[in-house]
Amino acid sequence: MALLNRIVVSPMGQQSADNAGNATDWYLMHLGNLAVSGAGLVIVEATAVEPRGRVSTTCLGLWSDQNATALERVLRFYRANGDSKWGIQLAHAGRKGSVNPAWKGRDVMREEDGGWRVVGPSPIAYPGRDTPEALEAHDIAYIIKSFADAATSARDLGFDAVEIHAAHGYLLHSFLSPLTNRRTDAHGGSLENRMRFPLEVVRAVRAVWPKDRILGIRVNGTDWAQGGWTIEEAVDFAKETEKAGVDYITASSGGTVADQTILVGPSYQIPLAAAIKEAVDVPVIGVGLITEPAQAEDIVSTGRADLVALGRAMLYNPRWVWHASFELNGKVGFPGQYERCHPKMRTRDPLSINVNA
Repeated sequence: MALLNRIVVSPMGQQSADNAGNATDWYLMHLGNLAVSGAGLVIVEATAVEPRGRVSTTCLGLWSDQNATALERVLRFYRANGDSKWGIQLAHAGRKGSVNPAWKGRDVMREEDGGWRVVGPSPIAYPGRDTPEALEAHDIAYIIKSFADAATSARDLGFDAVEIHAAHGYLLHSFLSPLTNRRTDAHGGSLENRMRFPLEVVRAVRAVWPKDRILGIRVNGTDWAQGGWTIEEAVDFAKETEKAGVDYITASSGGTVADQTILVGPSYQIPLAAAIKEAVDVPVIGVGLITEPAQAEDIVSTGRADLVALGRAMLYNPRWVWHASFELNGKVGFPGQYERCHPKMRTRDPLSINVNA
């Protein structure tokens, strides 16, 4: 699959769906901005595969026909007005679910207020939240099927890519991390056992996802906490996901526990991407405080990652890709209606591409 460039828009949780997980008009505006950004790949935010998989009641979902119909309305606009490829991140919040959106304080939502009982590998609560119920074997099988069913819906909607969320302390990563997985059955203990459930999800999604479309996975490179998930384990897991059929790996980190110690700075997660890239043959996406075009170009040109993903930088400046193309003397896609907003965007200029032409 060919992309316009190596710039990826990260999935960014807007938590602006209705209470049934359906995309609202907010997504016409938010993702519409990104549709005309010129990025090579835009990934729709973490989308729950079942109601218990939401972070809040207003997270996007893809467990019902109603969810799919609401997303299809939004996708029609993107396809008509942009030339990016489109992906969707499929996720399950696990023990970090049933809270209010971040801008409302992330307070725990009680069942009488629309909340739900959270689930996880073991009854270990995320600090300040409810203790999860440990998943039984039949629950695990149900969630695996839920991921596959959501991927089938994404396939029918025409998404170009699906990304499985196995990072940031959410359900799949909580099975991987020894900080949150204290099971003594086939899904706990050894690294092989802790990887079992996430790899079963990858295989189930790959089985229904077309071979000519892209399957990715977002993983944690580290938990940034003593006794937690390590880059060495992440490399081993990345190798196994490649065997299971993923086409790219995004290297992120953190989010498993509250007492993490993160050395935050520009490109702070890129060493994690570089370590995984050395071990696999599929493309690796680097992410984390990438804000400047020259910084992104350096990451790619030095081979530390194959693509760069931007999140908050794209929220702050949805025209980041245009500015990067001017700074780096590249080409950029944009709608014809905007061609006169900058001299370099005129269709007569060899540096520009009008995606509607």
